[in-house]
Amino acid sequence: MADNDDITEGVNFEIVFVGRSNVGKSSLIRELTGQKVRVGKRPGVTLKPTQIRFSDLLITDMPGFGFMSGVKERKQDIVKDQIVRYIERGTERIRLAVMVVDGPVFVEVVDRWESRNEIPIDLEMYDFLRELGIDTVVAVNKMDKLKEEEQNDILDGIADKLGMLPPWRQWIDSIAPISAKQGKIKPLNSIIRQRLHAEKRDDLFRYF
Repeated sequence: MADNDDITEGVNFEIVFVGRSNVGKSSLIRELTGQKVRVGKRPGVTLKPTQIRFSDLLITDMPGFGFMSGVKERKQDIVKDQIVRYIERGTERIRLAVMVVDGPVFVEVVDRWESRNEIPIDLEMYDFLRELGIDTVVAVNKMDKLKEEEQNDILDGIADKLGMLPPWRQWIDSIAPISAKQGKIKPLNSIIRQRLHAEKRDDLFRYF
């Protein structure tokens, strides 16, 4: 694969996928695009961006941040810094960010961080993207692991933690409940197409 500088040349529309390790980013991209991307068997396997190029569209799977099995804390910090620098440098061409979260445990993890008076890394990343003015969608993955009757409450909790007033259904253009492993990704696919259409890039629909 070419290095980042080469592969980004001539790109007019980049979509970056960010999220904690092991939330299913790589599986989701494979499901969305039909293209195989390297899928780690354990958290933290992907340490560099994995990218797919279609015409002037670039899909970037950023390394997972947060806990990485067998990866030293210093290395984890380096990875986070690399993600931040990549996104800051690419602000002009990054037209959409998809933050993938693990639906069943997201609120619990955020609560754990907040109980230690620490800013949860997911919220830090979400706010960082928004501060840069990057349109950000939250893909709530692993919904298949939740009972149907608890899904709305979980999604309301996620919206609330991200500063979006519940009920979550007010935000269906920004929150996409999905199950990448089961191929149930229509809500996210619809949002991406909606954004492409708004940018007058219907020509890119064929890649999704």
